Amino acid sequence: MRSLSIIGLGRAGGALSLALKDDLDIRTLVFRDSPPEVIEKAFGSDRFISWQNLSSIDTDILIISTPDQEIRSSADKIATFKNLPSVALHLSGSLSSDELSALRVRGVSVGSMHPLVSLSDPVRGSKNFADAYFCLEGDEIALEAANEIVGVLGGRPFTIETSLKPFYHASAVMASGHLTALLDSAFEMLTECGLSLEKAREILFPLIDSTIANLREQPAERALTGPFARGDLDAFHRHMASFEGKVDPKIRDVYLALAARSVDLARRADNRRERLDELSKAISMAKQNAE
Repeated sequence: MRSLSIIGLGRAGGALSLALKDDLDIRTLVFRDSPPEVIEKAFGSDRFISWQNLSSIDTDILIISTPDQEIRSSADKIATFKNLPSVALHLSGSLSSDELSALRVRGVSVGSMHPLVSLSDPVRGSKNFADAYFCLEGDEIALEAANEIVGVLGGRPFTIETSLKPFYHASAVMASGHLTALLDSAFEMLTECGLSLEKAREILFPLIDSTIANLREQPAERALTGPFARGDLDAFHRHMASFEGKVDPKIRDVYLALAARSVDLARRADNRRERLDELSKAISMAKQNAE
């Protein structure tokens, strides 16, 4: 069983430590201010050390789970240690293994291992790794170690070119963080109809769930429903008129951007070119008027 150190015990690092607790030899858990109570209870106090007091990495694998802006400086500090791991991985989605270049110079095989799953807190997150995809890139030996860890977690690894890491991450943000912001906007809009936020969520989630189910089973252009799938220009104009005095301009702008994308999807699936062209022109005009 390979030994493991984890630096950073927030959402991702904390979730990973809990998920790997019974399957890997986790010897060192490094915290910045104080160890999270839930993780301290799970491991006991003997495996914890503060970042300030860390002076050696005495395990086979090191996982750096600090905020993105601290990964390179963390690697630079660790590279000054006498004892180093064989493999170092970080968990950032947008940064590549090049952030660990100081360790690579010291002979450490480096890589990144980004879990493509929403981690809202360590306990819930520790249960979400099974069947989740993990984006891997980096040196060959580091990739072997990352694949081993993903296998223990029951996840599904895939690799990309190092240079594409930021673009990959933007896609992930669109699918998760931006989706959350989009749905929150929809909830807010429904509260303008006199409903509580709780009721708005209750009403919209069955629609959201059915939409996701449709997307799982068919291409986006076939899963698209509603006025843009039909090329319904009148419905679009009614929507825009209803926004006056009720909708945050940011939400209106998001609506218009997604309306244009929806017309593009509708064009893939339908031959009603004339109606869709009219709708596209109306969206463009509404965008100009909003500027």
